[in-house]
Amino acid sequence: MLDTLQAHSVAGRRTNDVVPAAAGIGLRAPHYAEVLASRPDVSWMEVHSENLFAPGGRVHQVMERVRQEYPLSLHGVALSLGSADPLNARHLRQLQQVVRRYEPGLVSEHLCWVSVGGQYLHDLLPLPGTELMLDHLVPRILQVQEVLGRQILIENVSAYLHYSGESLPEWAMLNALVERTGCGLLLDVNNLYVSSRNQRFDPLFYLANLRLDAVQEIHLAGFSIEEVADTRVLIDTHSRAVWPEVWDLYEKTLQLLNRRVPTLIEWDVDLPSLDELLREASVAQKHLERTHG
Repeated sequence: MLDTLQAHSVAGRRTNDVVPAAAGIGLRAPHYAEVLASRPDVSWMEVHSENLFAPGGRVHQVMERVRQEYPLSLHGVALSLGSADPLNARHLRQLQQVVRRYEPGLVSEHLCWVSVGGQYLHDLLPLPGTELMLDHLVPRILQVQEVLGRQILIENVSAYLHYSGESLPEWAMLNALVERTGCGLLLDVNNLYVSSRNQRFDPLFYLANLRLDAVQEIHLAGFSIEEVADTRVLIDTHSRAVWPEVWDLYEKTLQLLNRRVPTLIEWDVDLPSLDELLREASVAQKHLERTHG
């Protein structure tokens, strides 16, 4: 199944369809005008899929021009793969239309739930690590890939607490999804670091057991720190520069991967200037070149 999906996604691609194993940035509305005017020297860009669901408007005027210049990755935040609700057919149909329109090199979603009973919670909530949850996720991921006619990547999310009765660590869940659905992985190194500190596990043990051959994209971002009942909690806010500890874990991740992987700088809140965002991407690029020149 994986070979079939990959072959389908490659057919008919333009020369800038493949996302290169280099550093990219997330394109956000406050930077639209400057990106169009300056055509920054960056290897690729990523956009939230849902921002393109409306059929017209300025966002598509911008994206049509951006897509002519840059490879594109689409990153979804609201498909709610782990929800108890059936998959949202309208959402999936809109995603299909966007994928067909822009032919992105990569399409990704999160290992999480964001809705129940048709109500959306506007947060990426982690799932319990159980065989029952695996059985729930597998047909839903297969359904998404069948509708899109291509492989999708599944991303690990930040977690703050453990579910009771868990029998599978997150890395084992992701490995099983790769094996049973042919999906790929989007490894968010910031989320891994945040979860490891909040849940007190070794991120290097996680990486040593993860199917690293399935990792096709990496995310880096900045977290915030809160004090909750005298406990220091790391919050995945995407509101600041990448922390030194996350850069260090990224370096170790690249060493374990033993190859370059497309790496995105995510910044969604308290957006910096475009120049600052590009400087962060240049740091990621230097890590890529230093580790695997």
